[in-house]
Amino acid sequence: MLRPWKLELEIDKKLEKAVYLQIADTIISDIRSGRLKTGDALPGSRNLAQTLKINRNTVVEAYQVLINEEWVISRERKGIFVSERLPALHEKNAEALHNPSHQQVMSNGIVINFDDGHPDSKIAPVTELARAYRQIFGIKAKWQMMGYGNEHGDTEFRKMISQMLNHQRGMHIHENEISITRGSQMGMFLTAQTLLNPGDMVIVEDPGYQPAWQAFEYAGAKLLSVPVDQEGIHMETVEKLLKQHQNIKALYITPHRQYPTTVTLSLARRLQLIELSNQYNITIIEDDYDNEFHFGYRPILPISSFPELNNYVYIGTLSKVVAPALRIGYLATKNQELLKRIGDLRKIIDVHGDVIMEQAVLQLIKEGAIKKHIRKATVHYKNKRDFVFELLTKYMKDIADFTLPEGGLAFWIVPKTRMDWDAVTKLLLEKNIKIIHPKQYSKSQANGFRLSYGALSEEQLEQSIPVIAEIISGF
Repeated sequence: MLRPWKLELEIDKKLEKAVYLQIADTIISDIRSGRLKTGDALPGSRNLAQTLKINRNTVVEAYQVLINEEWVISRERKGIFVSERLPALHEKNAEALHNPSHQQVMSNGIVINFDDGHPDSKIAPVTELARAYRQIFGIKAKWQMMGYGNEHGDTEFRKMISQMLNHQRGMHIHENEISITRGSQMGMFLTAQTLLNPGDMVIVEDPGYQPAWQAFEYAGAKLLSVPVDQEGIHMETVEKLLKQHQNIKALYITPHRQYPTTVTLSLARRLQLIELSNQYNITIIEDDYDNEFHFGYRPILPISSFPELNNYVYIGTLSKVVAPALRIGYLATKNQELLKRIGDLRKIIDVHGDVIMEQAVLQLIKEGAIKKHIRKATVHYKNKRDFVFELLTKYMKDIADFTLPEGGLAFWIVPKTRMDWDAVTKLLLEKNIKIIHPKQYSKSQANGFRLSYGALSEEQLEQSIPVIAEIISGF
């Protein structure tokens, strides 16, 4: 593949700006100037590191920043390319000149992107992971390449995941009841394809997680939406639907920190949900997407940890713990017939998972590096959460409702008046601020938005939250 573009950059290690940010900002400048065009390939991280005579991990961090800010995209087995849809670039306007406190947000040309809850790639244990990967690859690559592994993933890795689920989340799961996937979305897709038949129905939370809904609909299922309040999914509506429809096959739920509202499903409703699941023989699909980062005394245990529950599929991920680009998820179920079908389908679409990466992550877990990172990251995110809460209290307490979440990487903001969200998102983009449109959460378009803070700096948060408040207050 030809890579004609050459980075013109002199690294200055005396600058306060980190080297990886110097690289990222230079590439952004070249994209904005037109030297780099849509679809252009960037040099591989190894080649660029050699050219600049720096550590490869520094280049990986720079590329991760560019991916997070949507300047470039990563295509598996092909490389890094300039995005087809670049962040909006806007010039200073007259309003900015009259509002100096917000001028930087609008004039620096970089979109502040409130994603759906990505972690901070700058604190990811990239160096440790790269070291472990190189060691495992050197030791085991030859015999691993001689044949295919287990369709459910490396046995030792599954054993470690089962120990983690049993010791930390109160579950009673064996390694032979676990399947390793390339991220939680693959776990969702495999579950949908093997559990559901065309015409089946699935109860979902509304607002909720649309990529999961899409997996169910792709399998031919019909969705039944149930509203969410301060205690989680509305159980009276769930029970009413179960009485009305005979072909409800599953209920998809995010009970620990409901996506997107962050509320926790109350104990009373958990017990009621288990009772209804057993009574009507439906499978609970539990998506525990960010269990690790909890700021209270103890995270709520999964519904799947209750021994009374007969039918469940528990889905989790390591992407937020290690790095967003690390696509390792898992699913756990006691249903061996379902697990066999999942394995059979997995062999068709992905005959051999990333065993080397699984072994590398396993090594980090055994060394204690993952545990150490989670402790460090939890403190980091708790401090950032408190910082955001102060900003929200200062700028939004009179115009919106929000609560202090016990964990996770996002707030749920509900304006006190009904918003025209098409207009709100358009106005924010004009200020180089991007939020997820509420239509991405709800078929009925909830009057709220998810303000995620994990991947953003305090400076970006301090710049953007007053602008968001100003626009909301205008409606």
